[in-house]
Amino acid sequence: MSAVFLVSVLMTIAATATPILIAALGELVAEKSGTLNLGVEGMMLIGAVTGFGVAVTTGSPWAGVLASMLAAGLASMIFAFLTLTLTANQVATGLALTIFGTGVSALAGAPYVGITTQTLPLLFPQSLAADPIWRILFGHSPIVYLGLILTGGVWWFLRHSRAGLILRAVGESDSAAHSIGYPVLKVRYLAVLFGGAMAGLAGSFYSLVLTPMWAERLTAGRGWIAIALVVFASWKPARLLLGAYLFGLVITLELQAKAAGVSFLAPEFLSSLPYLATILVLALISAGKGRRDASAPACLGKPFRASA
Repeated sequence: MSAVFLVSVLMTIAATATPILIAALGELVAEKSGTLNLGVEGMMLIGAVTGFGVAVTTGSPWAGVLASMLAAGLASMIFAFLTLTLTANQVATGLALTIFGTGVSALAGAPYVGITTQTLPLLFPQSLAADPIWRILFGHSPIVYLGLILTGGVWWFLRHSRAGLILRAVGESDSAAHSIGYPVLKVRYLAVLFGGAMAGLAGSFYSLVLTPMWAERLTAGRGWIAIALVVFASWKPARLLLGAYLFGLVITLELQAKAAGVSFLAPEFLSSLPYLATILVLALISAGKGRRDASAPACLGKPFRASA
């Protein structure tokens, strides 16, 4: 019984960490280009409701995943146009995008409340996933494995590719990058688009894998955790992976405590644990050595205006 329970806990940790990891990877790339998009939560909700609606309509959860990435990517382009082309305030625009995504998803998802749909099929044979031990390696949703691949891909892109070097140069000094001929706005548009697509993919994980159904505010604020996680990880993909699974552990402990009927703690306190952990982590980074080790892009959140 204890082995089965341990396997269940590990599976839950991976499932709860994956959407946070994927959304945070997209935000990391956007921030590395110098763009701060606080609309992750809104884009995740747009992706979740779009993916669910398309999956219900077409009967294909994979079509829903692609649609969620497209819809959230389009939403991110609204943010990009306002902040990059019109140089609107990035913080205010990101908050507005979250409010917009929350309202639009609630409206669009109203006809789907109470409806279930097919979940994504397992990547490996059912016989492997059924075994209690092998299930840890082979029983996850394909998106869990994709999250791990994306982590390695983003790390390689930022550290070992010319395009990644250009993106980091734009984030560190947009004026210098512009002066030597790099298209600053194009790079930032593409980075924001990638961040939006990743937020949509993360949102689809909630509506097509974890539930799979639609409910208003389905992501439950996980987009804010993803944004904080980027800071927690000092803008490094490897740390992002560790941080995401750490938060997955905190969320899993909350769920297990509720399931066990822990009576000396209020349910509201248990639900707040992931967010309290987020605040604690950010406070420690701001006050301790982690702040000096952080590698925040120098132009993060600053508008770019090309000089003649």
